[in-house]
Order: sequence, then structure tokens, then C-alpha cells
Amino acid sequence: MSDVNSIGSVGPEDRRRWLILGVIGLAQLMVVLDVTVMNIALPTAQRALHFSTVDRQWVVTAYTLAFGSLLLLGGRLADLFGRKVTFLIGLLGFAGVSAIGGASVNFAMLITARACQGAFGALLVPSALSLLTTTFSEPKERGRAFGVYGAIAAAGGAVGLLLGGTLTEYLSWRWTLYVNLIFAGVAFIGGAVLLTRQSSPVKPRLDIPGVLLVSGALFCLVYGFSNAATHNWHTPSTWGFLVAGVVLLVLFALWQTRAANPLLPPRIVLDRNRGGAYASILIASSGMFGVFLFLTYYLQQTLAYSPVVTGFAILPIAGGIAIAANLSTIVLMPRVGPKPLVAIGMLVAAGAMTWFAQLGVHTAYVDGVLGPLILTGIGLGLVIAPCINTGTFGVAPRDAGVASATVTVGQQLGASIGTSLLNTIFASAVTSYLTLHVASARLIGRPALLGLALAHGYDTAFWWVAGIFAGGAIVGGLLFRRGPLRRDDGQVQQDAGVMAETEAGPALLA
Repeated sequence: MSDVNSIGSVGPEDRRRWLILGVIGLAQLMVVLDVTVMNIALPTAQRALHFSTVDRQWVVTAYTLAFGSLLLLGGRLADLFGRKVTFLIGLLGFAGVSAIGGASVNFAMLITARACQGAFGALLVPSALSLLTTTFSEPKERGRAFGVYGAIAAAGGAVGLLLGGTLTEYLSWRWTLYVNLIFAGVAFIGGAVLLTRQSSPVKPRLDIPGVLLVSGALFCLVYGFSNAATHNWHTPSTWGFLVAGVVLLVLFALWQTRAANPLLPPRIVLDRNRGGAYASILIASSGMFGVFLFLTYYLQQTLAYSPVVTGFAILPIAGGIAIAANLSTIVLMPRVGPKPLVAIGMLVAAGAMTWFAQLGVHTAYVDGVLGPLILTGIGLGLVIAPCINTGTFGVAPRDAGVASATVTVGQQLGASIGTSLLNTIFASAVTSYLTLHVASARLIGRPALLGLALAHGYDTAFWWVAGIFAGGAIVGGLLFRRGPLRRDDGQVQQDAGVMAETEAGPALLA
């Protein structure tokens, strides 16, 4: 089922298609921003609503739990009931609960609003990506469209830090939530006017057991990794949920091979290129969010930057991502395919992390931060945009929503895994350094020793991120097929741009 009518390549209809990209991009930016925009506002919100430091993590975790666990359900609902309908409902719901969150008078009200934001985001994001997939089928246009979308998806986190710092410093922490009313309002009006809907030719059916299994699995995994970030890996609330998540995920995979109407048809993930895309985007996201996490703390704690200056300082990564994302999807993908791009992008990002691992207590921004930051953006741009495109390539229109949701599941799990794993590694490195050099405190003072310990923790974490990206290069090199993406009939797309969506089923695993 396609929710957007077939549109010609020239004239008013062609302009309409690019306006649709603007609407989709705005909605995607709103959701991506919301992952990080609240981070900088958290200390201010904590003082205003009087909740504890232990409870603070739930402002972020409530959002990610609902978002991650309901993504596949949201993607299938988009396929079954129409992408325009679910897109507009997602926008309205996201805006409404954002307003409630901004007006929160206590901690419980804020947490409930954040969880509801995640639920509506899980409906909105797969709808937006599947609308993009079905709207842009011409190879040249598809390349440009996925370049823009990939840049938004990868750079939105950095922009969120800037926006969050600006709103918190000059208005109020509540505006980090109220701002969604502006984004959603513009996107809703554009979607209502520009998008068209076709009736589904079949009666929608939903795989209820599959929904329960995968939602439970993703909930347990996201919660387990999030809990590890604030406690440790040995507590039952960490490893118990992780084990339960793995068991439920295995049961879900077995059920999908037997279900009459599977929530995630095996044909989607068993394609070699799509499987490589999902794995690569999970790895890239785990490293990317680690970069945002540690750079934010390094710039504010070690270099004493304000929230606004921190946001501006991280912003160059967005430029590198935008350039590399468009170059990879428009120029390189039709010629070489995703395999070398993902592998090279991961290696470039790994090199940037090695550079970051040289940070010290007195490292200047221009000397030690700006260069690897731009290099990180280039590497991620070569990975994220091609993976998003490859992860939705070749699926039948009826599966576009759930394929899009699977891409986002990889991003969400990657963010949770990276944040918890790297935060634990950082904390352990800092503690070990302080323990080994406790005698030095008498000579240089406790504050100076703490600064050295923090720098050691950042360097250790960045070395681990370098290893993660290096592993991603190996995974991408092994899983992706050689050469440009192919249609199911074996024809290779040679046009300048990313390959057109086909309506046939996915290719067999090569």
C-alpha cells in the first residue's frame, strides 16, 4: 500500500515531493532532537521539580523505554492502517504530551509525559521513513532525499545539545518540551495538505503474540542497559532484564517463522544487505552517542564551557555528517554500493576516536577537539545515510513501515548499549586512576588529581569507542554484498543516486 500518489519527475508534482521531504525531515528532526535536547536541561528541571539525582535518569529512560519497545508495533501499524494516518496521529500525540511535560508540576507528571512521547515517537518515526521510501522512487531523487534524511538522523543529536542549551539558558527548561509544538504544528499542516492516502486492499491483521514478545524483549534490553549506566552490571536489575530480553527475542524470532501474519517477516532481515545495514547502524549509533556523552561532559567539566557554548562547540560534527551523507548517497552508492562506504566510514570514525583519546586536562579546543569532531562527522555520514537507505531497499510497499522501524530499532538499541557500556567503562577508569594515584593528592591537590582522573576516563572511553568502530568496519566488510544495490531481477541501478524501491519481495540471502 502506498500513501503517496505516484509523482512525476518534473513540474508542480515534483516540487510537491520535495515539500513532502521537508515535512518528513522536520518530524524526524523533532524526534531526534528530543533524545538529547532534555539532557542539558536536566539539572535545571531537577531543581524546579525537586526530584533526586537517582530519579533523574528516568527523564531520559522513560522516553527511550517506550520508544524502543514499541517501534516495531508502530511500523506495522503504519503498514496496516496507512502512513499518512499514523504520521499525523503521531505528530498530534507527540505535540500534546510535550505540552503536558512542559507544564509538569511534579516528577510523576514529567515522567508520564516523557513515556507517552516515546510511544507516539514510535508511531511517528517508522511512518516518516516509510513515507520517504514510498515517495522517492526515482533513483536521482531518492539519493538526494536519503542524503538529507540521513544527515538529519545523524546530526540531530548534536543540534539537540545546542538547542537544549540555548532554550534552557535564555528561556526555561520547559521550552525544551514546548518547542515541539512548533515543529509538530508546521509538520502536521504540511502533512495534512501534501500527503494523500489510499485505502488498504486487505483487512489489517496484527500479530498480537509477536507484538507482546518483541515489545517485552526490547523493553527488557533497553531497561537493562539503561540500568547498567546508573548501577552496575552485577545487579539483578541489570543482568536479569538483559537475560530476559535475549530469551524473549529468541522466542520472537522463532514465532516469526510460524506466524501467519508475522510482525517482522523473516524475509526483511534475512536479506544480506539489509541485515548488514541493521547491524552496522546499531554499532555506529552506539559509538555516536558515546561521542556526544563524553564530549558534553569534557567540554563542560574540564574546559568549563557553558551549555550554549558546548552546543556550538559540538556543532561542526553536523557539517561533516551533512557533506559525507550527501556525497555517499548521491555520488558513491550507485557506483560502489554500501560495502566499502560503511567499512571506510567506520575506519575514519575509529581514527577520529584515536585522536580524541589524546585529550588532556588542558587540551585546547582547536588543537584537540575540532579536528576529530569533523572527522567523526565525515565517518558517520559515510555510514548512517547508506545504512538507512539499504535497510529499506527492496522491501515490498506493504513492509516499508516495519523495515523502517527495524532501522530505528538498531539506532535505539545502539544508543542504549553505547551509553551504558561506555559510561560504566568511564566510571571504572576514573575510580581506578584515583585509587592508584591517591598519594599524589598530597602533592598536586585533590581537584588537580580529579581532573587528571577524568581525563584518563575520557581517553579510556574513546579508545573503546575506537574499538567499537573498528569492529563495525569488520562487520560491514563481511555482511554487505559487493557492488551497487541490485533489484530482484538482477538489474543494477546505474543512475546517479540511490537505487529505486522495488515492489517485488526482497532478494534471497546470498
